[in-house]
Amino acid sequence: MTIQPETTARLLITCPDRPGIVSAVTTFLYHHGANVTELDQHSSDAHGGRFFLRLEFQTPALDLSSEAMSRAFGEVVGERFAMDWRMNFAANRPRMVLLVSKHDHALLELLWRWSRGELRVDIPLVISNHPDLRGAVEGFGVRFEHVPFTQDTQVAAEARILELCRDSADFLVLARFMRILSPDLVAQYPHRIINIHHSFLPAFVGADPYQQAYVKGVKIIGATAHYVTAELDQGPIIEQDVARVSHRMSIEELKRLGRDLERQVLARAVRWQVEDRILLDGSKTVVFS
Repeated sequence: MTIQPETTARLLITCPDRPGIVSAVTTFLYHHGANVTELDQHSSDAHGGRFFLRLEFQTPALDLSSEAMSRAFGEVVGERFAMDWRMNFAANRPRMVLLVSKHDHALLELLWRWSRGELRVDIPLVISNHPDLRGAVEGFGVRFEHVPFTQDTQVAAEARILELCRDSADFLVLARFMRILSPDLVAQYPHRIINIHHSFLPAFVGADPYQQAYVKGVKIIGATAHYVTAELDQGPIIEQDVARVSHRMSIEELKRLGRDLERQVLARAVRWQVEDRILLDGSKTVVFS
């Protein structure tokens, strides 16, 4: 919802389910001058399950600074309910670094939405293993860095990527970055790297899913945005969509339709990330969209 973005804070909670959690959270916020404007919750099981909560509140009347508010919440509520929690203030815009190869559709969709103010995020730079998209990226006023990336140069390339991202990125987005990242790099951003896979996972993992789909004669194709983990295309799924296809369609027609899906699915996943709408539940996600 985010009624007033600059004065909105968000609280995300995961903990063992038990009575009194919502009451304790909202009572704490009330006593410190917060006005709750959105609240979503989910329990994995009514008896002994995991409890998930996302809450937005307005901050102008708070009687504490943001740092003191977070510290007090942990001491008064978080410890009491054994919570895994975080409190983010929307005025502190997250920093997103985009990685891309030659396909530009997903990248340009995100840059366009960002330029229109639809994504409340900072984009300090775009990194590519090819120089082709420099003009398009710099046309949005965004820094572009070319980092050659091959199997033989992967160690040096990833070291350079980490160097560029170290003070610039809160999370990364692979907007059709056609290289496989090493587990060492992925470990630097746990559940903070989003990939768009041009397939409805778990079907057709790996390379060239449209060819695989064409050979199988599928009746739907899809796209999947997921977190990157050390295991290829197996990370927690954030968002998906599908479209019906016909036996009359060529591979090129499947790819064209797929590009449309990829743009929309990745844009939604990035928005959910930026707006703190994603909570992890083991190998799955809870998305309060």
